Amino acid sequence: MAQLQRQPCLSAKLTPTIRARPSRQLRTRVVAKADRTTEERETPATLSTPDTPPAPVPGKDRPLTELDILALRGKTKPHKMDWPMKRGFVSVAWDQVAESAEDIGRHLNRAIRELPTTKAFDKLVGGGRGGKLRLQADKPVVLVLGSGWGAHSLMKVIDTDKYAVVCISPRNYFLFTPMLPSTSVGTVEFRSLLEPVRVANPFVDYFEAVCDRIDLDEKIATCTGAIAYKDGRLPQFEVPYDILVVSVGEQSATFGTPGVRENCFFMKEIADSVALRQRIQNQFELAALPGTSEEDMRTTLHFVVVGGGPTGVEFAGTLSDFLRNDLKRKYPELMSYVRVSLLNSAQSILTQFDEKMQMHALENFKRVGVDVRTGVRVTEVTQDIIKLKGGEEISYGVCVWSAGNAPRPLVQQLAEQIPEQAEFQPGGRPSKLAVDPFLRVIGANDVLAIGDNSLVVGDRLPTTAQVAGQQGAYAAHMINRGFMPLTGGLQQPPPSKVADVLAPGQQMFATMGSMATSDDGDEGLIYYKKPFEFLNLGTLAYIGDNEALTEILGFKLSGGLAYLIWKSVYITKQVSFRNRVLILFDWMKAQVFGRDLSNF
Repeated sequence: MAQLQRQPCLSAKLTPTIRARPSRQLRTRVVAKADRTTEERETPATLSTPDTPPAPVPGKDRPLTELDILALRGKTKPHKMDWPMKRGFVSVAWDQVAESAEDIGRHLNRAIRELPTTKAFDKLVGGGRGGKLRLQADKPVVLVLGSGWGAHSLMKVIDTDKYAVVCISPRNYFLFTPMLPSTSVGTVEFRSLLEPVRVANPFVDYFEAVCDRIDLDEKIATCTGAIAYKDGRLPQFEVPYDILVVSVGEQSATFGTPGVRENCFFMKEIADSVALRQRIQNQFELAALPGTSEEDMRTTLHFVVVGGGPTGVEFAGTLSDFLRNDLKRKYPELMSYVRVSLLNSAQSILTQFDEKMQMHALENFKRVGVDVRTGVRVTEVTQDIIKLKGGEEISYGVCVWSAGNAPRPLVQQLAEQIPEQAEFQPGGRPSKLAVDPFLRVIGANDVLAIGDNSLVVGDRLPTTAQVAGQQGAYAAHMINRGFMPLTGGLQQPPPSKVADVLAPGQQMFATMGSMATSDDGDEGLIYYKKPFEFLNLGTLAYIGDNEALTEILGFKLSGGLAYLIWKSVYITKQVSFRNRVLILFDWMKAQVFGRDLSNF
């Protein structure tokens, strides 16, 4: 029996540059019949599923892949599966526990191994288009775009022994975003929420860069460095990939409202929180200067939050704590001029919770002095005025905008590039990458999309960190098991791999898929029959004055006990022991000594 090498799945029409790409082997096996004739190799046939178009005849510039051989022979049995499959909470939870046990073993093995001697920079060679550098690797390349929840979860789990994993992101760290409001007032320090990519998985090749364009046919990502040389030049390079994972997330949405981008603060990145923390302190120092009129004090110390979702509500609650517990002691003469307003276009806040819990949040805000206004829409933001629909104007000192998310340019570009994406785009405009239940981008080959930039067709999932984290782990486990995503689509077969007939004991594992053998029974495909299923562990929101709302596994709580649960969940969900220790010390420091009022 001959052992065939797996090359990157390229189109039949190959360019000389691509032909020069180093060979990359997938660790799968296929039985090749010695008596197969040349005519059999070159006769086109269809894949095993009736909905799949005829497979292209491979070009002479590369060896036949395993899937090419099965397609050309036309002997695999049709795949049949009704999906998306829906299983009970216990089944999904048990699968995640078993997979977590596998992950722990992989982490321990990674911890005792020596770091690779060849760095990512040494793998960049010439030969790219336009003279750009290109990455070369001796293993299949998994290219991860982004370093947020989905990408970080994938990089923690993926098997770097089997794959060369490359991360492209302008941010070289993971950020625990749910606690950003706490950093903006000094409850928690910024670095307590971060984990550098190179610490999360030192065996991942990381490039601090931005992906400008994806060539889906040739499977090449064109990237530009995020850091320029002294003369202003930005390095450019290319990364050929076998599997692409898009996890770039979304950016803050302004909905075209004039003045928002120029005059408001956002809550997406550490830089936003740093700037906001400095601005809050500046406002109090400005109001405390001699000669400041009462009108200027009222304007300067009016803090407005736009958006009634979890981020906006948690910031409003955290800010009210900061004002009442810390700034009141240092600026007692200014407190009569301080106001906090929360504006929301919907008729309530925290619509993720039921009406009773929403009312509890409104009552708590009223008690702590946060003025909540619902059913109002901001039409323009100037340097010192917020204009509402209907003509009302509000003077303000600081405005925090947390009204929603918008797509990033790369996601829009990809959605426009793939014709099959058009029918799934909300409002007919490219905004998210529509994926099937296996998180494969519909209409693309070997491309996965996870996190906020994805839209699972037929299963509307919330755009939360919890969803992105689970999707990242799911994608990593599927790749670790050797399954290639292949073409995404609702009528396409599931991810598959070529293998010998499974032993009876191996067939017990449902996650390993179902066998489709050839007529003579000596080779075939294993289909991955485990689509992504979101395990909703609950929703939490802090509403100020040591009170929170929690809904976990169907149990709903509000008040002080919910606040303790909120803190315990946030501390246990940190990505490392280091982060847990740092946050615990930050909380203790703030409780004993108060929040830091330094301005730098």
